[in-house]
Amino acid sequence: MNAANVFNLGIKELRSLARDHAMVILIIYAFSIAIYVAASSMPDTLSRAAVAIVDEDHSPLSERITDAFYPPYFVPPKLINANEMDRRMDAGLDTFAIDIPPDFQADVLAGRQPAIQLNVDATRMTQAFTGAGYIQEIVNDEVTTFVQRYRDNGDLPVSLVARARFNPELNKSWFGSIMEIINNVTLLSIVLTGAALIREREHGTIEHLLVMPVTPMEIMTSKIWAMGSIVLVATAFALVFVVQGLLAVPIQGSVPLFLAGAALEIFASTALGIMLGTIARSMPQFGLLLILVLLPMEMLSGAMTPRESMPEIVQTIMLAAPNTHFVILAQAVLFRGAGIDVVWPQLLWLAGIGTVLFVISLSQFRKSIATMG
Repeated sequence: MNAANVFNLGIKELRSLARDHAMVILIIYAFSIAIYVAASSMPDTLSRAAVAIVDEDHSPLSERITDAFYPPYFVPPKLINANEMDRRMDAGLDTFAIDIPPDFQADVLAGRQPAIQLNVDATRMTQAFTGAGYIQEIVNDEVTTFVQRYRDNGDLPVSLVARARFNPELNKSWFGSIMEIINNVTLLSIVLTGAALIREREHGTIEHLLVMPVTPMEIMTSKIWAMGSIVLVATAFALVFVVQGLLAVPIQGSVPLFLAGAALEIFASTALGIMLGTIARSMPQFGLLLILVLLPMEMLSGAMTPRESMPEIVQTIMLAAPNTHFVILAQAVLFRGAGIDVVWPQLLWLAGIGTVLFVISLSQFRKSIATMG
């Protein structure tokens, strides 16, 4: 393999990518805006849910319940009348609508156990399930405190002292931003190499390469180093300037060690992208094939949910996916400050899987070029 040919072909790939404005915009978005959005949004938690209250009692107890809803879990409640409740729920203005009936305080003090109506917009699934429990707890706590005339702290015989390691503030933006980088490394590595191969086939430039004194090994290697270097540089930029700089997320471990693991993940993913690019005959086919391959990889790799919560057969199968080991490595290094003595098995797995994928992709690429020739 001629190093000069590989270098020159890689420069050609970079120039071709620079002319593909859609891909350039995708790279910029994936390693900047997408990371900020993932860090700022908290879809798995109750955050600033919209609440409306119909207060038909206008008593100190009903006012106490109304005042108990405040940020960050809820926005300040909007007081409405009974005729507005259904209309606002139909329009999607409120996630929760609470109706406090007349004589509520009097019934509570008389021990009649009155009912409060809670209407929930179940289309907002996560907030609906979580928020209903929060609201019940808030109402019960305020009513109990009002009746007893003091707030019971509930002294327990055993005190549980919780210490949150690696994220003392339980800040969800730390997890969201870093996991977005991890997922985008795999996504962009596959997309860029596969799209580069299909773009050459559609533009007819692959035939030009066939008459040049270059080998399939050189062509494939040039695509991998060119597209991989773009993803690696973008990853380093996002980690240093977006995560550590803009979002102020502390990184516990070694950034160079993480980038070394990212380089191996990019090597494996770009080889997978070449293989998918040889199977697909057009960009729409590549997009459909990407959905079938990438979504299960990201969903079952441990990036979204812990692997331990999955069936054992799924955990075993996903050991063949490179991003499974990359997620383990990245979380250990960036969150827990692990060194190479801890993550060396993941590095070996990534190198081994990348080598296997490279060999398979090279074989597929050679067959594809032979068919074109």
